[in-house]
Amino acid sequence: MKTFLYPSKKDWKLLLQRPIFDTVSLQEKVSTVLNDVKQHGDAAIKKYTAQFDVVELDNFVVSQDEIEEAVASLPNELKQAIQIAANNIHLFHQNQVVEIDAVETMPGVKCWRKSVGIEKVGLYIPGGTAPLFSTILMLGIPAKIAGCKEVILCSPPSPLTSSKGGVGAQLHPAILYAANLVGITKIYKIGGVQAIAAMAYGTETINQCYKIFGPGNQYVTCAKQLVQQEGIAIDMPAGPSEVCVLADETANASFVAADLLSQAEHGRDSQVLLVTTNQDLVIRVNKELEKQVQQLTRKEIVLQALQNSKAIVVDTIDEAIDLVNEYAAEHLIISCENDENIAEKIINAGSIFLGNYSPESVGDYASGTNHTLPTNGFAKAYSGVSVDSFVKKITYQKLSKEGLNAIGKTVELMAEAEGLDAHKNAVSIRLVG
Repeated sequence: MKTFLYPSKKDWKLLLQRPIFDTVSLQEKVSTVLNDVKQHGDAAIKKYTAQFDVVELDNFVVSQDEIEEAVASLPNELKQAIQIAANNIHLFHQNQVVEIDAVETMPGVKCWRKSVGIEKVGLYIPGGTAPLFSTILMLGIPAKIAGCKEVILCSPPSPLTSSKGGVGAQLHPAILYAANLVGITKIYKIGGVQAIAAMAYGTETINQCYKIFGPGNQYVTCAKQLVQQEGIAIDMPAGPSEVCVLADETANASFVAADLLSQAEHGRDSQVLLVTTNQDLVIRVNKELEKQVQQLTRKEIVLQALQNSKAIVVDTIDEAIDLVNEYAAEHLIISCENDENIAEKIINAGSIFLGNYSPESVGDYASGTNHTLPTNGFAKAYSGVSVDSFVKKITYQKLSKEGLNAIGKTVELMAEAEGLDAHKNAVSIRLVG
């Protein structure tokens, strides 16, 4: 991990830059797949599943038998862990549901707002190098709480989980167990760009969705952004996963290193950042990184991710806070003496973890907060996924005759001033007599 000592503020923008990709070439490749699925539906999906996942599937619908087999095959200890996480996530997200509160803005003029679940939503669950069954809990639970009528789940088939029907013919059993636990029944063995296309446009087998959720690699992310331009809503712009650790001299170097490595193992394009006022801490953290990385099964991925990563030493904690706010991390860990006071000054972050005993991994899995968060600096304007992400807010108003009499003149004057006579008349015709 490269170290930068006391950089000038004018250098922050360049220093905090995320990894850069060839987006033009990426968009061309992704657009080709999107358009093919749009025009040829299931046939194109099967073609790209064979090409990219090296899996030949006549039917990519997950059957009830497959779900039951997965549930039976999963160790009880893991099932119990998933259930505990699901309970915590449900409790946290259920608390986000707000009661309808009508407001009488004037006598006889009543206004209120109601949350209505988005009718059809699609969830993308990465498989690949790591089957992220935890993401099913993070997306499926708030979708159910919100009242979405149809929830579709797509995930690439994994060759590691097949027990019948050929290599790569099934999804990881934990993915099917988690989906079954949260009540998702429409599950498809489709990954990558073709999965995003299927949910965006619909095919002979898969219904079109109105909003698509879920993380993925640069191809999946690009696909989501392109279909958004065609009117399909997505959860948020997202890029490679990232963590920033803000630490002072009280931080535990081995803890900090472990947190950095836990995020670096997501992918080669992940980025981790250490911001500190203590140069000696950087030295100790780097030693811990060298030691701990040797024990990791995803060592090669982690080492490549660390090439995108940096340690930055600044003079004061206030300067560190400014730098962290400028970076706007997906995950921010505050390993400082006055963690809660510092957290009050953070205005740009996806999710914040306070103190030496709040590893980011806990938020990824089981504390209750959502791990689907804005990356690539989008935390300056976007929130992480919540129940609100799965609903539309519809406003209502009801006026009595007395209420219209009270507000009518105001509307007539404003409509007339804007030159909209029909707007004025819609009020005036009701006031006559």
